[in-house]
Amino acid sequence: MCSLSGLAADNPPRQLAQELAVFQPFLGTWQADFAVPAGQPPMRDISRWERALNGTAVRTLHSINAGMYGGESLIFWDKSKNALIFYYFTTAGFYTQGTIEVLSPTEFAAVEDVTGSKDGITQVKSISRFKEGRFTVSTQYLKQGTWTEPEQRTYVRSNETVQFK
Repeated sequence: MCSLSGLAADNPPRQLAQELAVFQPFLGTWQADFAVPAGQPPMRDISRWERALNGTAVRTLHSINAGMYGGESLIFWDKSKNALIFYYFTTAGFYTQGTIEVLSPTEFAAVEDVTGSKDGITQVKSISRFKEGRFTVSTQYLKQGTWTEPEQRTYVRSNETVQFK
């Protein structure tokens, strides 16, 4: 009979490729509750970040209100562009492609071009910061030629699951 504890000792924690190191603390499942106007139903985003493709990519999945809206992205190092690149696909039928700039060991900025948005959004920019076991995301949208005011969300560890309908 094989000892599972012995197997665990032989398998060190799986790391990400060096270019993706900023994402290591983000791995796992998170939740954020959106600020909504009084009288509106609550909005909760559940997000899962995971190591993919032998650590050469990070996959994220998220769903808002148990699948009302959701998406999936893949972040990877593009050697030819010498840059972190990502693609994000949504249940709303649009997708984005963008680049990520690492600002510090726990902070990154993303700029993405949007294709197929019915809301007139053509670009998104965000900054994500990991600090004290949680992370914040500040996001702005270029909608019909004008940047929106930044929206900020704070994510905390969660035991919930990402759901799609």
